[in-house]
Amino acid sequence: MQASTMAAADSTKMEGFWSNWKCKVMELLYWRNLKQSGLVFGSLLLLLFSLTQFSVVSVMAYLALATLSATISFRVYKSVLQAVQKTDEGHPFKAYLEVEMSLSHDQMQKYAENAQYYINSTLKELRRLFLVQDLVDSLKFAVLMWLLTYLGALFNGLTLLIMVVVSMFSMPVVYEKYQAQIDQYLNLIRTQVNSVVGKIQEKIPGAKRKAE
Repeated sequence: MQASTMAAADSTKMEGFWSNWKCKVMELLYWRNLKQSGLVFGSLLLLLFSLTQFSVVSVMAYLALATLSATISFRVYKSVLQAVQKTDEGHPFKAYLEVEMSLSHDQMQKYAENAQYYINSTLKELRRLFLVQDLVDSLKFAVLMWLLTYLGALFNGLTLLIMVVVSMFSMPVVYEKYQAQIDQYLNLIRTQVNSVVGKIQEKIPGAKRKAE
């Protein structure tokens, strides 16, 4: 009984953590706090642009060196300051060193179960598309892959990542500001796509969904 209660409590904590994490991500993407969003956006772009010029190993090494330079300098500064002022405030990073960072067995199991669910779902969806369980969906997937071949010829992976980051921090704000107009155009596009798909289903044998 006690074990089930503790498991339920851990599950509630995890749900609360993910809910809080999602809220923070949405706040960043919608620029609710300009300083935080600007810092994260700028840091991501700086990291990606650095990767276009240097290898991953070099970028990680430079980041580690920059972080160590900052923390060591601050530690030495605080030690000298305490010696001059004859105070004993302790380690300047004591609060961070005492933060609990280990994951419990239940948390690790929860992460593993989530990863297993997403991997299994992805494999099932790929099997469904490649083995043509639904002809229309497989055709859509083929068109998407065909478009990606052109996209890959124009941009490399890092350029695409930069474009994705810029889109993540710009499109939500644009959509929030012009939601009515964007929804109107999206509905028109959706109507045209559904019309084309309907015509394909009528002309290709076996293209109609079983539900129809």
